[in-house]
Amino acid sequence: MKARYDEIYHDIRRNIEAGTYAYQSYLPSEAVLTGMYACSHSTVRRAIAVLRDNGYVQPVHGKGVRVTYREPERESFSVGGIESFDEARRRSGFSSTTRVVAFEHMQATQAIADQTGFAPGDELFAVERVRTIDGEALILDRNFFLASAAEGLTPQIAEASIYNYLENTLGITIAMSKREITGERATDRDRELLDLDDVDYLAVVKSQTFDAQGTMIEYTQSRHRLDHFCFRSTAVRQGV
Repeated sequence: MKARYDEIYHDIRRNIEAGTYAYQSYLPSEAVLTGMYACSHSTVRRAIAVLRDNGYVQPVHGKGVRVTYREPERESFSVGGIESFDEARRRSGFSSTTRVVAFEHMQATQAIADQTGFAPGDELFAVERVRTIDGEALILDRNFFLASAAEGLTPQIAEASIYNYLENTLGITIAMSKREITGERATDRDRELLDLDDVDYLAVVKSQTFDAQGTMIEYTQSRHRLDHFCFRSTAVRQGV
């Protein structure tokens, strides 16, 4: 079950993205928010802290909490936070479909272990999915999930939302993700599955995701057509 502050964070975030709280305007006061959500001041402050860390607001001493979010010009995916494709789709409002092109229950070979960080012999689900956005196949996701953490995973679930299944059906807490972003030449497999036109390079996001016990449960390589995407991150200077 998600914490109360997380529910408030997502509700305020949805209102900001919808324009209810416009760019450069101020959120309702802390006193008003505690009344709206029937919660404590500390819960509101924690929700505001998460909004700040994700680039949605900036507390201004003596004035309140100012909205700093602007709608991106391109489809965007968060680098700083942990966000599923479905969450990014709902946030950005683009039209999309997901097609599972490969699904396998397998053991990690030494080569896969070297690539992903899993141990040789680990039982894994290997999933390959094509993401189509506004009618174009633009993203190729290659995922490895630890089978013991994703028990019962099926291609049908993978076509919908694996994170939703892990969190809301299996009760897994997704706690941390480490990412590396590179530019790589498109491969024959990329050209077979994606609408690349004359694009030769892809933005490739490699990530290792961990649960609340520190166990790595997922390794993903997400290959994006470079001219359609921006990757967002928010940095907060220490002491500000």
